[in-house]
Amino acid sequence: MTDADAPTQAVLDLAAAYGIATDYWDWRGRHVPVDAETVVAVLRALGVDASDDERAAAALAAAAEEPWRRVLPATVVLREGWTPWVFVHVPHGTSVDVWLELEDATTRDVLQVDHVVDPRSIDGTLVGEAAFELPADLPLGWHTLHAALSGGATATATVVVTPRRLTLPAAMTRARVWGLMAQLYQVRSARSWGIGDLSDLAELGSWACGHGASFVLVNPLHAAEPAGPMEPSPYLPTTRRFSNPVYLRIEEVPEYAYLSSCERARVDAAAAAARTLNAYDTVDRDAVWSAKRAALEVLHRAATTAGRHAAFERYVASQGDGLRTYATWCAIADEFGALVSAWPTPLRDVHSPVVAAYASSHEDVVDFHMWCQWAFDEAMGRTQQALREAGMSLGIVNDLAVGVHAQGADAWGLADVLADGVTVGAPPDQFNQRGQNWHQPPWHPRRLADAGYAPFRDMVRAVLRDSGGIRVDHIIGLFRLWWVPEGMDASCGAYVRYDHEALIGILVLEAQRAGAVVVGEDLGVVEPTARDVLRERGILGTSILWFEWTSDGRPLPPEDYRSLCLTTVTTHDLPPTAGYLDLAHVALRDELGLLTRPVEQERAVEQRAVDEVRAALRERGLLTGDASTAETVVALHRYLAQSPSVMLGVSVSDLAGDRRIVNQPGTDEEYPNWRIPLSGPDGALLGLEELQRSDVAGPVIAAVAATEAV
Repeated sequence: MTDADAPTQAVLDLAAAYGIATDYWDWRGRHVPVDAETVVAVLRALGVDASDDERAAAALAAAAEEPWRRVLPATVVLREGWTPWVFVHVPHGTSVDVWLELEDATTRDVLQVDHVVDPRSIDGTLVGEAAFELPADLPLGWHTLHAALSGGATATATVVVTPRRLTLPAAMTRARVWGLMAQLYQVRSARSWGIGDLSDLAELGSWACGHGASFVLVNPLHAAEPAGPMEPSPYLPTTRRFSNPVYLRIEEVPEYAYLSSCERARVDAAAAAARTLNAYDTVDRDAVWSAKRAALEVLHRAATTAGRHAAFERYVASQGDGLRTYATWCAIADEFGALVSAWPTPLRDVHSPVVAAYASSHEDVVDFHMWCQWAFDEAMGRTQQALREAGMSLGIVNDLAVGVHAQGADAWGLADVLADGVTVGAPPDQFNQRGQNWHQPPWHPRRLADAGYAPFRDMVRAVLRDSGGIRVDHIIGLFRLWWVPEGMDASCGAYVRYDHEALIGILVLEAQRAGAVVVGEDLGVVEPTARDVLRERGILGTSILWFEWTSDGRPLPPEDYRSLCLTTVTTHDLPPTAGYLDLAHVALRDELGLLTRPVEQERAVEQRAVDEVRAALRERGLLTGDASTAETVVALHRYLAQSPSVMLGVSVSDLAGDRRIVNQPGTDEEYPNWRIPLSGPDGALLGLEELQRSDVAGPVIAAVAATEAV
């Protein structure tokens, strides 16, 4: 970088005020400065003009005055037992009363404490600052701070009291637990409509529970587009608060029982046709959803009981405005497509009266999309109940994606708390040497706080409902996110910091209330202090065998793995273990042009890593010199079973002996990401019934089920 490319001091100071890192350390340990163009673009996305030094200086002064322009801060997040001071700003000489309204509707006094500071002139008005100390014995939960000024004005702020540390579910305090990791769409049974569904999940989990499994971790089940083409990636949803009804088993929706014989015949014929999709070598979500939507529309119109109708009304009321906003987006997307930029201009603004009028004139369609969410919510509840009744201590562990589609339901409905002009990604790393752009709009840190973190809370609550745990994809994003300005390469981004005390605290609070475990995917470029915070708050980390090495380049001994951790051999962004051992990832990345060094060099580096791991297995007597790939997969799981990790995860792909890559990060249509169904060692499609009879599955399960954490 030349001096001309470097940010000026004025821009550096402004970036610091807004939590923008102007340098970072990459995956190779190299110091990388961020150029001026990127910093200015990121500031612009935050609504700050730093186009020259004069404007940057003015913006910095405005940022310093911002707390003085409001009576109360928007949100105060604290841990139980803490007694933070809240600073109240009022016209100089004005008295103010402050009190708390607790979640249970009772009130608490908040006492003023001595605090002497000179008043400031803000827009020609002299403003004073008073300090009030929150009580140490506030209960956990969401409360409201009130301020009443002597002149009659009032103000409120959200106060969130979070646990000091998340309490692990009781089963995890007694012994290590293990479970399956499934990309649910892959796991098709004979009764599937071309895609693995919630009924398949119940069957898979019950079978695994019979072998001692305590959980099934599934891919994000967030909602996709309501009309094709449906985004195949479960990690690029249209919303993270609501779910994808493509995973419903139509025949098990209660309204199926109320169909007339003619209607039922239509649905059954659709089911028979859809089941032919099970023979396809890729998962055709559009064909599946076309069949299921038509069937769901029949069920939605079915005459049901007054009790069923009342239950639906209660669900709608419990979800508030968020559900109706999402369903309205779906109705508009049905007519104009899922890209908001293609809509008529008046409909692009969620607050437009034209949108309200559209929802009123399309009430039946809006109602249908709300009803689909209710049907899914009920089905998830039944699935979790079935797994718990089968004996699973945790049951479903849901996955929370890192973000949403840039033109989806959340980007439209939550535009007020999202940043514009940037998307989220990751800087270059070992497996994505050109960096990644996930094309997802990030939370705007200050606007999210201004909203009392309610959108974040509602999302977390939704994912935790009817589950025993939550995996947070890229949990480091609650500390900082890699923002990529529009039009720039993924490597030309900058880290933007978030109030992790607030975001992690809210996550812990909601998980504690749900009795759930939280697993943070903390892979990649991670600040050491972030892992310290996660451990302190009782959040599990993630360890993948292929990423765990000592400082001298040897496989990390299993005894040195973290205890507060979900440990696995592989993950969905790597090949199944059998494929990894054959270097399938190198071959694919070479084919797709994703390597930044010669393929021979890349292959040699990766083969050396595999050989080092094999050697470690042989040193422990877990592997013989002439072991097959299947025997090596079993040995790798035995290796991890010697770790102290409180959770072990086994990929369903490894139980099947599958070799095919599910997802190649950094690609879109170059590879059929997220559309690869389960197959066996020979590459032939493998259904759920065949998986349960597989000769491969038993030894792998035995490897993790027989050994407790050391």
